[in-house]
Amino acid sequence: MNFKNIFRWHIPFLLLFSLLCGRAMAADTLLILGDSLSAGYRLPIADSWATRLAQQWQKTTPPVSVVNGSISGDTADQGLARLPALLKQHQPRWVLIELGANDGLRGFAPADIEAALNKIIAQVQQAKAQPLLMQIRLPPNYGRRYTEAFAAVYPKLAKQHQIPLIPFYMEQVALKPEWMQQDGLHPNGEAQPFIAQWMSEQLHPLLTNPHQ
Repeated sequence: MNFKNIFRWHIPFLLLFSLLCGRAMAADTLLILGDSLSAGYRLPIADSWATRLAQQWQKTTPPVSVVNGSISGDTADQGLARLPALLKQHQPRWVLIELGANDGLRGFAPADIEAALNKIIAQVQQAKAQPLLMQIRLPPNYGRRYTEAFAAVYPKLAKQHQIPLIPFYMEQVALKPEWMQQDGLHPNGEAQPFIAQWMSEQLHPLLTNPHQ
């Protein structure tokens, strides 16, 4: 038996196998593209729900890496502008899109918000990643007509692109005043463990589903 020939033929196979494994490992990443609701507004990074989720999912089998690409104050257009670099750097398998709240609070036209989110979803899909869209809702003091038009953007896009629509966790948190910061818009530190667990329950089935 010629061991030199066997070794020569196995080197390319081993290199290809290592490359494929490396890509598979790198692909098991969830990128969160969001604003202050995901960035942990006025909280230590270690206390935010995204950090807690990342720590929790490192213990799962297989582990899932969580990259928090959220910036407080970002609009959908600003998230769109940052997205190409994030996709290139992290090559995620899934992208949770949590944007639009700042657009709504500033009274942007729902059609413009929809257009920006639509471009985000398209870019994620072009990068061969799975978009996961979070429903966002506004406080009722913004008027029924506007808040309903704003909220309707999200199920419309989810249906159009055939992607999952994640419920808005703030609808659970806002029911407990002790979980809210003084501004009445952002969850405080006490709410973060609940949000992390709630988001895990919403997201993990989607990530482990082989059809996603």
